[in-house]
Amino acid sequence: MIRIAVLFYPVAFILLPLIAFLAYSFFWTEQGVMSYGLTLRNYRRFFADPVFLPVLRQTSILCLEVAVLTILAGYPVAYFLAGLRGRKRYILLMLMLVPLLMSYVIKIYAIRSILGGNGVLNRLLLWMELIDEPLTLFVFNLNAVLLTLTVLLIPFAVLPIFLSLERIPRSLIDASADLGASAPQTFLRVILPLSLPGIVTALTFVFVLAIGDFLTPQMVGGQSGFTFGRIIYSQFGTAFNWPFGAALSVILALLVIAAIGIGAVFGRDRSVRR
Repeated sequence: MIRIAVLFYPVAFILLPLIAFLAYSFFWTEQGVMSYGLTLRNYRRFFADPVFLPVLRQTSILCLEVAVLTILAGYPVAYFLAGLRGRKRYILLMLMLVPLLMSYVIKIYAIRSILGGNGVLNRLLLWMELIDEPLTLFVFNLNAVLLTLTVLLIPFAVLPIFLSLERIPRSLIDASADLGASAPQTFLRVILPLSLPGIVTALTFVFVLAIGDFLTPQMVGGQSGFTFGRIIYSQFGTAFNWPFGAALSVILALLVIAAIGIGAVFGRDRSVRR
């Protein structure tokens, strides 16, 4: 009875909605009327239309860039935290995770206030006379989406890397030093290889979160910052074409599952256990 109760929530709130999306993807809408006959026209439209596949490819590349940038920005933070001793490391880790408690929309508006045409960054550059007019490089385009997602998702990269670094026995690092290895050699030959599972996990985690995000591109992307998530959102919203939106969601889900599978293969824990 307890097992049934435990399985109820995953089945009811995860498995059944996924099955419903899959079923909807085989229906179609014509002139606003839903038709429940089974068809593959939604999937044929995705591959035949010259818009959707390039947008998916562009979005995937963008999210992969976000994942790489979060690793480059988050690894030094995780390395610093893992090198601390006692409660200090966990206190600082919790402080770093505090932004996750804030509203997602508020954080996006805060970034817009910094990068916008009349934002803090442009005002500072104008005051320093480094530019003659406000820059539009980081507002309402894919650059803005890239930067905003990177800033928002850095904590999700820091945590798995920190956990991976924390599991590396201190004795290995001391043994490397005793054998004459310099600090850079110890990092490249001991610490970095043993932290690769955390890096791969962080890459996968950030990629999955980024590719499913439609709110950030909606708020900072503008007309030129169109992503696959916005297309799906528009199908359920303005276009009111739920079957096609479901088909696009299934395609995105398959991509996410593939990314998780690749991450699981390359992110196998090779660390030395205590």
